[in-house]
Amino acid sequence: MSNTARATGRRTNVALVTLAAFVATFMTAIEGTIVSTAMPTIVSDLHGLSVMNWVYSIYLLMTAVTTPIYGKLSDQYGRKPLLTIGLLVFVVGSALCALAQSMPQLIACRFVQGLGAGAIQPLTFTVLADIYPLAKRAKVIGLNSSSWGIASIIAPLLGGFIVEQLSWHWVFAINVPIGLIVVLLVQVFLHEEGDRHTSAVDYKGISLLVLALVTLMLGLQNLAEVRYLWVSLVLFLICALTVVALVRVETRQTDPILPLNLFSNRSFVIQNVVILLISGFLMGFETYLPIWMQSVLGLNPSMGGFAVTPSSIVWLVGSFVAGRLIIKHPPHKVTGLALIFLLVACTIYVFLPQHTPFAVFLAISCLYGFGFGTAVTVSTVTSQSVVPFDQVGAATSFNTLARSLGQTLMISIFGIVLNVVTAHGVAAQPGLTNDMMNRMINPQTAGQVPTEYLEPAREIVYQGLHCIFLVGLVLLVTAFIINLCDRRSGMLLSEYNQNR
Repeated sequence: MSNTARATGRRTNVALVTLAAFVATFMTAIEGTIVSTAMPTIVSDLHGLSVMNWVYSIYLLMTAVTTPIYGKLSDQYGRKPLLTIGLLVFVVGSALCALAQSMPQLIACRFVQGLGAGAIQPLTFTVLADIYPLAKRAKVIGLNSSSWGIASIIAPLLGGFIVEQLSWHWVFAINVPIGLIVVLLVQVFLHEEGDRHTSAVDYKGISLLVLALVTLMLGLQNLAEVRYLWVSLVLFLICALTVVALVRVETRQTDPILPLNLFSNRSFVIQNVVILLISGFLMGFETYLPIWMQSVLGLNPSMGGFAVTPSSIVWLVGSFVAGRLIIKHPPHKVTGLALIFLLVACTIYVFLPQHTPFAVFLAISCLYGFGFGTAVTVSTVTSQSVVPFDQVGAATSFNTLARSLGQTLMISIFGIVLNVVTAHGVAAQPGLTNDMMNRMINPQTAGQVPTEYLEPAREIVYQGLHCIFLVGLVLLVTAFIINLCDRRSGMLLSEYNQNR
């Protein structure tokens, strides 16, 4: 049993706290997809097509920026108060989003909502690490991680029902009672005992960390706009200079917001770099497989989304397998197994012909689901287990941040790849226009494209997707090679827990 679990003893209701963690994770997991489902209605109602992307970007940005701060502060002041603050801020932000009457108002309210989500995502995993011993922790964390897969299945149906039967405002309002119930469960049933190290807050470190992450995330999100590439380069330069200043400041702090000694642990660094690369590929899989189904095969959006569903289901299987294997094998071996499944699936995608039957994609999605479920679980548990107990919150938050950075970086790169291939394809096909390509992407408007251009347009998208998965294959091979570098530190996690 973990240190906190021993300290809390009989007073913590493990079952109800686990339920609270699951519900909180699911609430934030479903947020992105359900908002996407409601976005066409929101844009129509608030007339904000030109700034629509900021509804997503500002939420993701603030979540990423605040994640490491909440994690470190939870090591100092406890999980309970910081998780409660995050939940309450998320509830307030959701209520304000539900009341928004214009797109600028909605974007500002999503800013607040993201501030709260930055605490919920990492601290639920940290609480589970506190109350479960290693033998059970991987299984429980894997089950908690599967909330993202389950949300991807339920959210479109729930979002569509809410928008059609109620209004888009309820997409946000539904979080208010759920969030308050979770706060109540945490307050009543989670008890933390023992002394926390409550040194002065590292305000200089927090300021520099926020500036570094904001400039990095904005630079990554702007990469896809080639005409504004210089803006990204300036932001990256500011980020680099800020990181240098942050390292200098943190080396002089007695209790830094970003403990630099985390990066002296070989397994911690390697497993987080690997999951950053895997998460980047995960974003490409979830984003571009539905496009393949709709644009290349001409299926409707529901079938396009259904192609990803098997991966969400098998994700849970991978999580449970990881929970068993990680007790008996070093982390890099279990991660290597996950990468083999991902490499096989991605290699198949690279060589798939254009008119591959739909059933084949369902089978390949199962391989992806097992690989993703195993890799994410191993990464989370390893990050928590190979660091000192008083840095578990910071380590878990950094792991969450690594996944966010990987997704943000690769979705920009994949977008550039598709845009370049599309531009070359359109230029090489006389008579074909970008407007036709936009219409062909949507099965409902593909019939408006002249028949003689429909197949060439699909061929261009197919080539673009082929290149995206080729880049993804390079990404996974890189992750596999980096993971091999962890062999020298192949200690079992159970030994780490005994020694720390």
